[in-house]
Amino acid sequence: MTTETHTPPLRVHHLLSPWIAAQPDALALRDASVSLSYGELGAQMDATARRLAQAGVRAGDRVLIVGENCAALCVVFLALSKLDAWTVAVNARLSAREIDAFIAHAGARRVLYLCHVSPEARGHAQRHGASHLAGELGELGEVAIGPLSESTQPEPCEADPAAQVAAMVYTSGTTGAPKGVMLTHANLMFVATAARDLRRLGPRDVVYGVLPMAHVVGLSTQFLGAMCAGAALLLEPRFAPENAARALQRDGVTVFTGVPALFARLLEWARKSGHDGKNGKNGDSDRGGVAIEAPALRLITVAGSPLTPRLKAEVEQAFGLPLHNGYGLTETGPTVAQTRLDAPREDCAVGVLIPRVQAQVRVVNAGDGVAGAGTGVSAGPGEVGELWVRGPGVMKGYYRSPELTAAVIDAAGWFNTGDLARIDADGALFISGRTKELIIRSGFNVYPLEVEQVLNAYPGVVQSAVVGREAGHNEEIVAFIETREGIAIDDALLRAHLRAHLSPYKQPGEIRAMAALPSAPNGKVLKGVLKTLAQTPLHTAS
Repeated sequence: MTTETHTPPLRVHHLLSPWIAAQPDALALRDASVSLSYGELGAQMDATARRLAQAGVRAGDRVLIVGENCAALCVVFLALSKLDAWTVAVNARLSAREIDAFIAHAGARRVLYLCHVSPEARGHAQRHGASHLAGELGELGEVAIGPLSESTQPEPCEADPAAQVAAMVYTSGTTGAPKGVMLTHANLMFVATAARDLRRLGPRDVVYGVLPMAHVVGLSTQFLGAMCAGAALLLEPRFAPENAARALQRDGVTVFTGVPALFARLLEWARKSGHDGKNGKNGDSDRGGVAIEAPALRLITVAGSPLTPRLKAEVEQAFGLPLHNGYGLTETGPTVAQTRLDAPREDCAVGVLIPRVQAQVRVVNAGDGVAGAGTGVSAGPGEVGELWVRGPGVMKGYYRSPELTAAVIDAAGWFNTGDLARIDADGALFISGRTKELIIRSGFNVYPLEVEQVLNAYPGVVQSAVVGREAGHNEEIVAFIETREGIAIDDALLRAHLRAHLSPYKQPGEIRAMAALPSAPNGKVLKGVLKTLAQTPLHTAS
């Protein structure tokens, strides 16, 4: 009698090995120009690893990739995993100043530019004197490579997947200066397999990959989650509602994840396009409102920023499916909580804690956990406090910033998310807002998310963002709203709506309408930009 032994994967590229062996001809990746089966993906990964090694990339080197979603980005990531080098993917639409700052901070040995998928990437390549990268990778598109940084020193290479960094993701959250989040192979494999299991992903699934891989959800749950399940991933470099609608209708998409702003844009496009509430998945049943035809779709999920009840209801009506919510941060790989497929929720809870995290989350009374989660007083069921997390998804730390790392991860490994949360008696996690975004007005705590949810429920408001502004020894509430095209919001009626649903101290002192709220490439609203705008009162602005 023989006993079958199972060797756990040590690097993220090992997640593909079973599928390369079992289904080499099955579709793995497809973008606008190329399709790769699992067998072809494995061969491209090996060839690209050899090419990058010839270009001077060593274990422990940081390699910056400037581009957007495409098959080439996926192949390079897997090849760098094989070399034990770090992937640092950044969105090409960032400014020259930001790109150059990332190159300098990371100490990049090489910089790759995915010119075929992004004119902005081509512009950065020209600025830096990059040359065409010949070889197998060139078959996937126009890829340029920057000069070799001779002075770059590699980081130590660790055999332990929990110690060896696979990717560095730059993040500033909604406020603050960018930080390089070091995510290990173990971090990413934990989150990818959790996404596979929680979403019941398998070889028959087709995942629509529009979330940027320069951000953690696009990298770990969208890309690696699909690959470790043997699913097919359709890659989209940037979101366009008409392209998404076409893919959902024609390409057999079964799983679609987006941020709330993305779903809001898709619904707005559907309204303008005259969709009448008929959905191909549900025959001719008329549910009213708009509908998105998606005959193969079985799962829609949202991540990245808070979900409001109104948007949740509209999305569910349009697709005829429950919209599943989730929660996490770049520093947690990202997933901490997710609603269950077999228990969809009617509210906007971000779900229950994913396996292996449940026993390692604490909600601590605000201000009590300054020195660490273990020193704070736990909030009771339904009470709001600071959310602390410990587990296999938590980052190794911030690159070259031990003081910033120590400020958020205590000696026992607890990470302070900076989010205000509560856990209800049934175990559901609710996010109330960011600790740094908390507005204290006349001694009362105002959570911006609560005000935003009321604003978003008003007809004609696509999304909103609420920030605080210092006013003497007090704070004022400033609200920014993005309105539907062609819709003029009556200020008096909107304020009446707010008075009917919010306490007097939660009322915005100022409401500013905008054609579009400033956002990052992943759709997250840039509250830091809005906070700066808010510092100049509207009546004094020129």
